[in-house]
Amino acid sequence: MDTTNLFRLDGRVALVTGGSRGIGRMIAAGFIAQGAKVYISSRKADACFETAEALGPNCVALPQDVSTVAGCKALAAQLAEHETKLDILVNNAGAAWGEPFEVFPEKGWDKVMDLNVKSPFFLTQSLHEALKAAASPARPAKVINITSIDGQRLNPWETYSYHASKSALIYLTKRMAARLVRDHINVTSIAPGAFASEMNKAARDHGDAVAQAIPAKRIGADEDMAGTAIYLASRAGDYVVGDTITVDGGLVNAALGSSIDA
Repeated sequence: MDTTNLFRLDGRVALVTGGSRGIGRMIAAGFIAQGAKVYISSRKADACFETAEALGPNCVALPQDVSTVAGCKALAAQLAEHETKLDILVNNAGAAWGEPFEVFPEKGWDKVMDLNVKSPFFLTQSLHEALKAAASPARPAKVINITSIDGQRLNPWETYSYHASKSALIYLTKRMAARLVRDHINVTSIAPGAFASEMNKAARDHGDAVAQAIPAKRIGADEDMAGTAIYLASRAGDYVVGDTITVDGGLVNAALGSSIDA
C-alpha cells in the first residue's frame, strides 16, 4: 500500500459552483493546491474573474447563474467548450432567507429551494455525460453537494426554506448516489457548521463570540473545509458513497444543548 499520493488531484478537472467566495473558494483553493485544474462559477462575473486571477493559472472563471435549469445547462455547455470530461463537481452555490413565520414570503421559499435543491440535481444531470467520461471502476468521478448542519438540526432563526432545502439535499445526495454509483460516479455531501462567509455573517464578523457555543471553541478554518473536500474528491475517499460528512467542530454530535446559526 502506497499512501504517498492518496490525497493528490493531479490531472483532474473540477467545477465548483459558488466558487468565488466563502466555502466554494476554500474548496477551489484546496483542489488547486493538490494539483487539480479548477473551474469556478458564480452569478457575479466580476467576482468570479477576480477570484480566478487570485487563485492562479489553474483556476478558470465560468460566470453563470445556476438558479434555473437553463442556467445549469448553459454552465455545462460552457464547460464543454474547455473540457471533454469532468472528474469532480462541487454543488456549492446556495442561498438563505430568514423572516418571521407570519410574513415569510413565497419568493423566500422559491429562491432558496430552487438554488439549494433543484439546481444541484439539474446541474449534475446536465454534466452527467462529462462525469461519465471521466469515471472508471478504478477512479470514480465525484459529485460533492454542500449541505449544512441546518439540515441535521435546528438553529434559532426562522430560516424555514433553508432548513428544508438542506435537509432535502442531504437525502437527495443518497438518492443520486444510489443511481450514479452504477456509472462509477460517487455522490457525497459535506455539512458545514460555522465558517466565515457572506452567508454566515455571524461567524465572519463575530467569530470569537460564535466560537463559545462550539465544542471545539473555534469557527471553521479554510483548511477544515478544504481538507474534507480533498478527502472526498481524491483516492482517499473513493469508497465513500452517499454519506454526509459533518464539519462543525462538534456542534451537531458533541454539543450539550447549545445552538448556533450556521
